Amino acid sequence: MAHKKPNLPTKTCATCGRPFTWRKKWAKVWDEVRYCSDRCRRARPKQS
Repeated sequence: MAHKKPNLPTKTCATCGRPFTWRKKWAKVWDEVRYCSDRCRRARPKQS
């Protein structure tokens, strides 16, 4: 039986603007996570 996880925290991706949810691999660095995927992280806007 699959279970739902309705109480996980969410954030909005800094690149694509889509919401994404907490993942166990981000448990220690959740405050630093800004992007939903590696693709968005690589496509982030360049800082001048």
